[in-house]
Amino acid sequence: MNMSVNIAGVEWKNPVTVASGTFGSGAEFDEFVDLNKLGAVTTKGVANVPWTGNPTPRVAETYGGMMNAIGLQNPGIDLFCKRDIPFLKKYDTKIIVNVCGHAPEEYFAVVERLANEPIDMMEINISCPNVNAGFLAFGQDPKQVEKLTAEIKKLAKQPVIMKLTPNVTDITEIAKAAEAGGADAVSLINTLTGMKIDVNRRTFAVANKTAGVSGPAIHPIAVRMVYQVANAVNIPIIGMGGIASAEDAIEMILAGASAVAVGTANFHNPAVTMEIVDGIESYMKKFGFNSVSEMVGLVK
Repeated sequence: MNMSVNIAGVEWKNPVTVASGTFGSGAEFDEFVDLNKLGAVTTKGVANVPWTGNPTPRVAETYGGMMNAIGLQNPGIDLFCKRDIPFLKKYDTKIIVNVCGHAPEEYFAVVERLANEPIDMMEINISCPNVNAGFLAFGQDPKQVEKLTAEIKKLAKQPVIMKLTPNVTDITEIAKAAEAGGADAVSLINTLTGMKIDVNRRTFAVANKTAGVSGPAIHPIAVRMVYQVANAVNIPIIGMGGIASAEDAIEMILAGASAVAVGTANFHNPAVTMEIVDGIESYMKKFGFNSVSEMVGLVK
């Protein structure tokens, strides 16, 4: 039985990675998770210079999940290349670096800097607020998505995954734009925009007022969007959004995802990714699947 998957020419030993921002760059989870067991590790977003992120409080619990407005706090690409890539290279797993920026030039600087680093893929976070467009996310305008993808593809030496925001009217339009720009794969969904008010303090639970909602509550929405995108584009999809069990992951694969990323669940069960890898394997044995690819998009 073959657990491996091929995403844009990169062979992962199994279809499970982690969602950016929920796993640091691996070191925080090193004691709880055998990183060798993951198909890939997706790092926290990294920018061209260090970002301090948003003011606190930045996280709140919600029914069936959580919300965060960390603001992509990160140490910047120089420290990342010096510290985090060598750490991850010690493990037998693929390295996917999540790239963020406030303006196209910031993305380009990171992509160029990573060109000669020993990483396997890049995931471009186009849910970042674009300062040039009044802080609307890059990923909300198909023309912007196609243009940004094409520019990044010119500079990138590694396959490029565009990470799609669900905060749009029609996610297939954005996915098609990424494909038209030359994206090697897409990942979806990023967090949904939400708000929580503390009724006792009569103020916002998160200092940023709005925050990204994640966790089991958003899973059915994510499955629907993955299914729609799988039927709209011909590039591989990494599905994410509220995956907390092997069953959730298999659901994403049957909907059309070639691989899955586990996010919020890591916070309350650091070993969840390993359980999901084992659970997918058990499911394949039980139902007689010889490879993961046989399951991808099986439900039409």
